[in-house]
Parts: sequence; C-alpha cells; structure tokens
Amino acid sequence: MRLNALVTFTLIINEAPYAKERALSALRFAWTCDIEGHKVRIWLFENGVYLAKKGQKPASGLTNYGQTLNELIKGGTEVKACVVCVEARGLTQDDLLDGVKIATVHELVDWTVTSDKVIVF
Repeated sequence: MRLNALVTFTLIINEAPYAKERALSALRFAWTCDIEGHKVRIWLFENGVYLAKKGQKPASGLTNYGQTLNELIKGGTEVKACVVCVEARGLTQDDLLDGVKIATVHELVDWTVTSDKVIVF
C-alpha cells in the first residue's frame, strides 16, 4: 500500500560490488522504487564506480551486480559515475556499461537539489 505520492530518489553508492552488501542493497532499493513507479537516479562515487564495470564474473551463486545495474538502465534509470573516481581507478568510458555517463560533481549537485530524497549507500 502506497502512503505517499511518487517521488524522485537519488541514490549515491560509494561501495564496490561484492566486498560488502551495501551496493546490492542500493540496487535492490532502486529496483523496488522503480517497480513502485518512483523515479530513481544512481550516482556512483569512490569505489562504487566498479559497480558499472563491464565483464563482471562473480562466483557461482552470487548476484551479478553489473547485470542488475544494466537491467535498471534498460528500464530507464539514469546512472552517472564520478569522473575523478573513474579516472583515479584507471577506468574509461569504454570500461563502463552502456548507458552509464561519466559526470562531474556539478551534476550530482543538480540531482540532489532536484530530488525529493537522497540516500547514501
């Protein structure tokens, strides 16, 4: 049962995939928001940029975070990765999933001021 009107969420993900479950929790939250009709935008910060790395091959039985993120992108979720964080880790646009945009913190500021809710994972 929905108690509130539809809102826009910006999710900031700082954690790398697979090391802890924060990134997975963020993806599960994003997926649920999307199902319920809310607008979700995902900002990848620090080691969170690895969430968008192509070619992830998790061990058998683990969720493929990249595949989950890709499904969200295909469903219309905007995903941006911090340019400083991407470059500091030796990644380029070609290393990232299609649909992930490398962006500046100015764009994160814009997202936060135009969001109803900002959640950091």
